[in-house]
Amino acid sequence: MVITIAIKPDYGSFEWNTLTLAALPLAFAAVAQTIVVLSGGIDLSVGPLMALANVLALRAMLGHDLNYSLVVALIVLLEVTLAGALNGAIIVVTRVPDIVITLATSFIWAGLALLVLAKPTPGIPLDFQNLAQGSTFSPWVPNALLVLLVIPLVWIPLRRSRAGLAIYAVGSDRNAAFRSGVNLGWSRLLAYAVCGFFAARAGLAIYAVGSDRNAAFRSGVNLGWSRLLAYAVCGFFAACGGLALSMTTGVGTPLAGTYYTLSGVSAIVLGGVSLAGGRGGMLGPVAAAYILSLIPAVLIYLGIDPNYGQMIQGVLIVIVVMIGGLGVVLRRA
Repeated sequence: MVITIAIKPDYGSFEWNTLTLAALPLAFAAVAQTIVVLSGGIDLSVGPLMALANVLALRAMLGHDLNYSLVVALIVLLEVTLAGALNGAIIVVTRVPDIVITLATSFIWAGLALLVLAKPTPGIPLDFQNLAQGSTFSPWVPNALLVLLVIPLVWIPLRRSRAGLAIYAVGSDRNAAFRSGVNLGWSRLLAYAVCGFFAARAGLAIYAVGSDRNAAFRSGVNLGWSRLLAYAVCGFFAACGGLALSMTTGVGTPLAGTYYTLSGVSAIVLGGVSLAGGRGGMLGPVAAAYILSLIPAVLIYLGIDPNYGQMIQGVLIVIVVMIGGLGVVLRRA
């Protein structure tokens, strides 16, 4: 942001509002992916789940008022959370690697989104869009930034709970987590759907499963339950991302989530989350989502083709990974 202001001295509240609005869906995608990665997995269906939430919202909200739209939003959150939980259930039951199952289900969710809505269609109620657009309290506190409060409201109780630690343990060492009593399957399935109801013990289980599965299992953590929780919460935040797309664009687009699966992975890598599982938090990926969204704007201010943005993102990821690898080598030396 400092570099941006240096390049464009007249950078003001309008530009800041535009940035927060553009980064909102990516921030939710990054958080959704983070939950699963912390449990030692990865979800390639985050983008399609977002698209599914987006088109379901458009279909149900079309021609209705704000109150009806809010009810629809809650139903969409539940539906996509259950879809995420289904990802986790399949993984837990079949024991097939996450990347294989979520790749397969990504096609299922994407196909379902196309069945719900064949082409981009406008029609999200304006009042619902205004929940994220504009500023209610101050030009420098945009509504899109307030929408992000959903993340700490769900994550902080979960992170401090037993289930959250179990997810971390399973991600780091499944054998240790299993010997500690963690239910591996349940931990991963829960990672794909929302579970505020299970927050008190869930967060500790997630962390435990992601950090050291063998130790978590020996400590009595249910590995299956913890991983199920992680996949469930992932589904919830993916639904939030889809609804964020609805609020920021006003359009239902069946292919809207294509960009967000790998961009979400990019954000968590830049945000300091270990792809090995068990290490990381939410602040880094959210900040990285804003940085990635800021890159095209900076290029435009410099008069450079914004299409170079993806190349710059790739270079940043390589640099961050190299620095992280060097740190590991130095610690072992």
